[in-house]
Amino acid sequence: MGEVEESSDKYDELQQSIEEFIESSRQIGIMVSDFQPGCQDFLNSKINSLIESMQSIEKSKKMVADVEVPLDIFQYIDQGRNPLLYTKDCLKKTLIKNEEVNAKVEAYKNFQTILETELKQELPQTMERHSQFLKQRHK
Repeated sequence: MGEVEESSDKYDELQQSIEEFIESSRQIGIMVSDFQPGCQDFLNSKINSLIESMQSIEKSKKMVADVEVPLDIFQYIDQGRNPLLYTKDCLKKTLIKNEEVNAKVEAYKNFQTILETELKQELPQTMERHSQFLKQRHK
């Protein structure tokens, strides 16, 4: 349980740093777009905050270096889709593929039954030897 909490903490720290970076960037953008000379000290403070967030992100990257992210998630983001839906969509695709495979397996089983029935009618002696062979093999 401790390992899960530790793992969650490292992600929480990184997420917090990224959120601070985004917020500082947003505020700096607003300040720069309507710059007032009296706001220079506040702008400097925000730039320092941005730098601190970047340093925190840099430190955190070592803790998440082993994390592998599927490239499809980036495509979701590029398409404006919610990356949190990626897992749900993957499960849906897997379920559909599983149903297709199960249908194929069922079709092969039906084919096997029909084939065995036809072969027993056309080649009864050969199929009897085949049945004996299978019984011997499964003992």
